[in-house]
Amino acid sequence: MHDDVEKVDVPLDRVRRYLEPGPIVLVSSAWNGERNIMTLGWHTVMAFSPSLIGCVISSGNHSSELVRRSGTCVINLPTTALTDEVIGIGNSSGTGLDKFEHFGLTASPSTAVEVPRVEECHAHFECRLVDDSLVDRHGFFIWEVVAAQARMTPAYPETLHYTGDGVFMVAGEIIDRRSQFLPQML
Repeated sequence: MHDDVEKVDVPLDRVRRYLEPGPIVLVSSAWNGERNIMTLGWHTVMAFSPSLIGCVISSGNHSSELVRRSGTCVINLPTTALTDEVIGIGNSSGTGLDKFEHFGLTASPSTAVEVPRVEECHAHFECRLVDDSLVDRHGFFIWEVVAAQARMTPAYPETLHYTGDGVFMVAGEIIDRRSQFLPQML
């Protein structure tokens, strides 16, 4: 397939608009009686078994210190119903602000870590830090998911995907091609 649409150079600081790895998540954290939520767009699945997730949390983020000290977090998957909360959380600091209370979100107990999950989210992935060797240099944390919960419906929720400059995309139409995959890939 070839099209005649001209391509132009893309400024290198705009590459993320094309390659952001997945849906926006809310990372909840807690340490020494303090809790926080942050909006996160840079994460990636690194392994299936054990389930490893890598994410970048800048040292300038209030949550960075909480997750580093506790060695735990919960990665919560919001849907488009929480768009305003996702943006508000991302645009505010947890220093001196309880974001659960401020944004009217429910802090529910997790099953495997001592970090509250965001109950209004579609899914929760409770994590323990397994590799912090790249944190000082790149802010890159590697987590093992030790417990996970998700709503049964919808099977494919509408999630937010950040493209930069305050623009989000919504997960689109589902294309099911499972019949074309080999049985061992399912």
